[in-house]
Amino acid sequence: MSLRLAIVIMSACGVISDAILIAFYPQFFAMRYGVTSTVHVGAYIATISIAVMVTLPLWARVARHVETMHLVFVTQGLAGLLGMASVMTETVAAFWAVTMLMFMTKSSYLLMFPYLMRVERAETHSATVGLLAVVVHLAGIFGAMAGGLLLQRFGADACLFAMAAGDFAQMALCLHVIRAGKVVGVLGSTASSSRHRHGTLPRVLRLSVLMLLFDFSAYLIRPFFSVYWETTTGIADRTLTGLVFAIPGLMALLALWLDRQKRTGLSGTLINLILGGVGLVLQAAPWATAILIGRCLYGWALFRVSVKLEVTLFRISTPQAYARDFSIANGFQNLGVLLSSFCAGYVVEQLGMTSPFLLAAAGLLLTAVASHLIFPTRRRLSPAPSCQTEHAN
Repeated sequence: MSLRLAIVIMSACGVISDAILIAFYPQFFAMRYGVTSTVHVGAYIATISIAVMVTLPLWARVARHVETMHLVFVTQGLAGLLGMASVMTETVAAFWAVTMLMFMTKSSYLLMFPYLMRVERAETHSATVGLLAVVVHLAGIFGAMAGGLLLQRFGADACLFAMAAGDFAQMALCLHVIRAGKVVGVLGSTASSSRHRHGTLPRVLRLSVLMLLFDFSAYLIRPFFSVYWETTTGIADRTLTGLVFAIPGLMALLALWLDRQKRTGLSGTLINLILGGVGLVLQAAPWATAILIGRCLYGWALFRVSVKLEVTLFRISTPQAYARDFSIANGFQNLGVLLSSFCAGYVVEQLGMTSPFLLAAAGLLLTAVASHLIFPTRRRLSPAPSCQTEHAN
């Protein structure tokens, strides 16, 4: 197994583990602890974002002294153990404490992404980002469907066991790659080119603000979509709910296939943000057909814009700064998800289930405006000077 394939599979395992409950936390807390507050669910999802946002930069610093694959091997093992321990928690407070520690340890697997970009050639970055984005979306499909099936047929504990299994699978893959001698060492070059690392920071921060706006808007509808779908359509099949929740993953696969066939006509960031806004408005309509069409448009836009932003990040960064810049951008993204989670719980409680879709649509339009203010010309998105890409022979 090649290093690239191992990292792709590890990413899929991590996303599946995260996606098992992400669409079903309202049902999970109601089933396991009798908690039905929408604000509580929004706060829990937001706190997950805080845990990742705080710890990922710390793991990036540790990765300056420990090879990334060795680090992830240890942290994913700990995350799996904490996931198993969460099954035994009898109170909501204990569940919060154990699972937040779990998310803090497992966040290190996100370093696999900048690590892979370091060992890949620069000309393959766009294809690699697209591939990983599709893998993430498809893993989200499988995770959401599996979560719905497990929750409906086997109960809440089965979901927690499945999440822990994903962490142990990542640990096993790390061990396989290490023992097979496939690890590409990158520690020797992390101390060089500090001037260029600092030179990329202003543009990375500007791009990160744009990512924050986009992620806030894109994920505002996520915490309560499953409840909204079941309430609006009257369909209580949670496996089907998981599939509808994961429609954006199917659209990501379609977009990647069209890219490979050179048939993608809608690739501009502005038009995709507009399509995403239209898709969000359609999802606010009280008809299943409109929701499904809107879900497709939203999924297309989510994939196209997120890939564009990720590719831009690695264009304006340098290999020596990939882990740092990625952790910064990811922190802003998680801040956007955090804010959206807090707002979602409050907005749903005060204004109803359809309001997050309309607010999210307005947010995508604001993102379009902000992109022209922050990066007014294509020239400002050009690669940073003196960027030397490392790759494995």
